[in-house]
Amino acid sequence: MARNIQSLERAAAMLRLLAGGERRLGLSDIASSLDLAKGTAHGILRTLQAEGFVEQDETSGRYQLGAELLRLGTTYLDVHELRARALVWTDDLARSSGESVHLGVLHQHGVLIVHHVFRPDDSRQVLEIGAMQPLHCTALGKVLSAYDPVAHSEALESDRKAFTDRTVCELEAFEQLLDVTRARGYAADVEETWEGVASIAAPIHDRRRMPVGAVGITGAVERLCRPDEEGALRPELIAAVRDCARAVSRDLGAGRF
Repeated sequence: MARNIQSLERAAAMLRLLAGGERRLGLSDIASSLDLAKGTAHGILRTLQAEGFVEQDETSGRYQLGAELLRLGTTYLDVHELRARALVWTDDLARSSGESVHLGVLHQHGVLIVHHVFRPDDSRQVLEIGAMQPLHCTALGKVLSAYDPVAHSEALESDRKAFTDRTVCELEAFEQLLDVTRARGYAADVEETWEGVASIAAPIHDRRRMPVGAVGITGAVERLCRPDEEGALRPELIAAVRDCARAVSRDLGAGRF
């Protein structure tokens, strides 16, 4: 049996590490996370940087995924039917809501962001295509966990880490959240993953009426939530997200939901 090439395995692990969690990581963080000597980690990073797969911030010295990796990934994503069908509808959702839009699918025990539309203002934003989000606390993740049996099993088997004081980690409470998600047709995340940030997501189904992804908006709590009731999301934004999900589902052949 052919043996795996260790340097390639380490490079792949490094790219996965940079794709999740913090957007930028220092050499020490990367080396310790992957149990590598600093010299070994630096050599791999230098090679990935030379090929354009990794970039280093000049000010902080920290590393992040590079444009070449995004270009290669986009080649795949351009032929991904879900993303192709969602392009127009997610653009419309960003314009109507004024918030950033994410399209996510189940991947490696988490949510892989396969499309990201920037918030339509002049603020500085980071493209998050290829980023991973947890299943148990993000709106996208809760939608997938509620409607996709595989995602549900993976969410139950995961660590369900607490990111903020509002994160629901206990199994029974989490299952109740999924019941609520299925009953109302959308999921919410109000400061469960990031302080000061809220999100709303709804499921997308294919022609077999199987869940194939989720679409959602993310923004500041004060913009997504009603000022007169703490933690209550604005109903017009919920409706906009659900309408977008239904439209993409119809384009995938799911019919009316």
